[in-house]
Amino acid sequence: MSDVVLKDEAIFRSAEMSLIQLYIPQEVSRDAVYGIGEIGLVQFRDLNTKVKAFQRTFVKEIRRLDNLQRQYRYFHSLLVKHNIKLYEEFEDEKTFSLPPSTSSIDDHVDSGTLLEDRMVQLVEASEQLEKQKADLEQNRFVLQAGDSFFGGVGKQDSEADMPPQSISFVTGVIPRSKVSSLEQILWRVLRGNLLFKRIEVPGLVYDAKLKEPVYKDAFIVFSHGALIMQRIRKIAESLDANLYDISESQDERSEQLSKVNTSLSDVNTVLDSTTKSLETELYALAKELDGWNKSVSREKALYETLNLFNYDSNRKTLIGEGWVPTDELEDLQEHLSTLTANLGVDVPSLIQVMETNRTPPTFHRTNKFTEGFQNICDCYGIATYREINPGLPTIVTFPFLFAVMFGDMGHGMLMTMAASLLVIYEKQIGRMKRDEIFDMAFSGRYIVLLMGLFSIYTGFLYNDMFSKSLTIFKSGWKWPEHWELGETIFAKQVGTYAFGLDHAWHGTENGLLFANSYKMKLSVLLGFIHMTYSYMFSLANDIYFKNWINIVGNFVPGLLFMQGIFGYLSICIVYKWTIDWVKDGRPAPGLLNTLINMFLSPGTVEEELYPHQAQLQVFLLIVALICVPCLLLIKPLHFKFTQGRHEHQPLAGSEEGVAQQDQENGLLEDEDDDENEGGHGEEFGDVVIHQVIHTIEFCLNCVSHTASYLRLWALSLAHAQLSSVLWTMTIQIAFGMTGFVGVVMTVVLFGMWFVLTCVILVVMEGTSAMLHSLRLHWVESMSKFFEGEGTPYEPFKFHCVGFEVPA
Repeated sequence: MSDVVLKDEAIFRSAEMSLIQLYIPQEVSRDAVYGIGEIGLVQFRDLNTKVKAFQRTFVKEIRRLDNLQRQYRYFHSLLVKHNIKLYEEFEDEKTFSLPPSTSSIDDHVDSGTLLEDRMVQLVEASEQLEKQKADLEQNRFVLQAGDSFFGGVGKQDSEADMPPQSISFVTGVIPRSKVSSLEQILWRVLRGNLLFKRIEVPGLVYDAKLKEPVYKDAFIVFSHGALIMQRIRKIAESLDANLYDISESQDERSEQLSKVNTSLSDVNTVLDSTTKSLETELYALAKELDGWNKSVSREKALYETLNLFNYDSNRKTLIGEGWVPTDELEDLQEHLSTLTANLGVDVPSLIQVMETNRTPPTFHRTNKFTEGFQNICDCYGIATYREINPGLPTIVTFPFLFAVMFGDMGHGMLMTMAASLLVIYEKQIGRMKRDEIFDMAFSGRYIVLLMGLFSIYTGFLYNDMFSKSLTIFKSGWKWPEHWELGETIFAKQVGTYAFGLDHAWHGTENGLLFANSYKMKLSVLLGFIHMTYSYMFSLANDIYFKNWINIVGNFVPGLLFMQGIFGYLSICIVYKWTIDWVKDGRPAPGLLNTLINMFLSPGTVEEELYPHQAQLQVFLLIVALICVPCLLLIKPLHFKFTQGRHEHQPLAGSEEGVAQQDQENGLLEDEDDDENEGGHGEEFGDVVIHQVIHTIEFCLNCVSHTASYLRLWALSLAHAQLSSVLWTMTIQIAFGMTGFVGVVMTVVLFGMWFVLTCVILVVMEGTSAMLHSLRLHWVESMSKFFEGEGTPYEPFKFHCVGFEVPA
């Protein structure tokens, strides 16, 4: 006999969970918890809820690592700024790494501080040199523009308005976006008593205040008076202008320009040296930063987990509690035993399974195929512990209902090919940096693959490929050989088409009417089947949890109500399809009117579908009406007659009842008030109100949810018609052209048709159909059985933490 414990598949129901208590010797606590984080099996509980965050044991270590992570983020921002690629190592999730020593973490902290000081010095020096360089370049441009500035103010202009000896000027450089504001303000302040000139500085100029290059203009303002010059300077500086003093003399300006060029050359030399030193440091840092960050992130997560433990000072032991899948207990114990043995510790780590009445977290085992389907169900709500998981049937029903709305072989093939590429190259794509939209498509690659495959199947049923029918099998209809122009001709049925929709319907006048009726009734049938099997899951849940009153008071009357009305309608649809009404020589009755008259005129049938129809409909109506008071009264009356005897106790024999009995006997730990399961204090009025709401919702939802499945019909027809219109308005036009023009137009219109098909029909229509299918699962299906009051199982596990790239 093998001692291997078979693990529960945990996909139909969540895995059974056990609350364990860990006793870990203090000297190996860090290594033991690190090993637990590698295998990711334990969801630890916080045993220090009454201890403030800053008073916990390892707060000092966490703060130190927080500061180190801040330094690493600063280093990464410098890498991004200088366009230096970070070297990233992708670790194999199945390989376990040894915990870093505390001395190596100390080395990281020391080196992080030294590197930060070094980087800050280099960055500050570089920024200061950039500022000096920009200032000298602006000064040089103003000096070079001196001839243009002073060329327009001559002696004649001066003599006309002001004495030449009183003319003064201010020169500088200002951001181009503010030069108009400067001119307008000066004009109003000086009342037009000035001369303003500007010249655009070519290219971008580094702005020290904004720390980024911007467009700027050089300007000069001529006026007179010392007080006015002082006002001009203040106004210009308030608008972030840089002012420079230049001489009126061309010789003096040439001398100034020579000095500026010399200083600029020296600054460029020093700046190049500083930039090279900084980039050299960053290139060396880029090779190590990702590994350092991952080690520090794991160390921080380790200490945050250790802060959840209790410390027994007498026994020098750390005590922790957590949830573990029951079938993983032996693996956890074996892993801890091996770890402590390798560390040479005499006292082993102990695991004790505890009895509790707490509700365990919900854990469904998934793989790369089922994970996507589970995620779309978890987005609506986490399944209650051990209730049936809606993620399992969703694997089939979600892509199938999508395909009913998206049924086209051609579009399904395009979707399948795109998803196949994501599946085939999933390892390579998994290591790529992905944006949000592409990552969403990659995460749901298996969902898209099944949606494409099911769309090929339903497109084959509809006999629809890019809005065209395929003549694969022999038609069951035969057209007359002779007819007159303008005459309405009718096809004669000579057989039955082998599979799917007969291609003879394509292009006929009543083809849309036939497809309309066919798909509408098919939608009702699919909705009835989908809701019925979903409703059966509630029976399976009640049997599993031994909730017999729910079966008697909710399930049975609800099933009779739903089947007596909409089940009857579905049977009538199938029965109507089996009768040859033309051969019988009587019109086919309208089923919608039949259903309406069943309620408005009981016992009256205008067009009989089958013998004794009126009597059966009256019987079904009476059954449905009896079910309504049963839904309203059975559960409240049961609660009323049993509450005095049971005192709001759980049902005998249930897990909750056994756990509560053990707690009363002192076998269970004391529970916190906020974690106790609710329901023990429920009053009779609460039960009545809850049941009234449930009855009203159930009866109304039977109608609205059935009608909601008509979206399958509507979107299927819309998709087919849009595909037909797109074909007619694009590529079909080219088929009537000949010669060189026909070849060119065929290529152009085919490209247009293909692009619009991919963008509109595959991407946009596909997204629409996917959202409608998602709604049918969340609302119409899951509401029949799904409670969704669980909490997710989130075990302590190390994850590769990367840097966020700024947008």
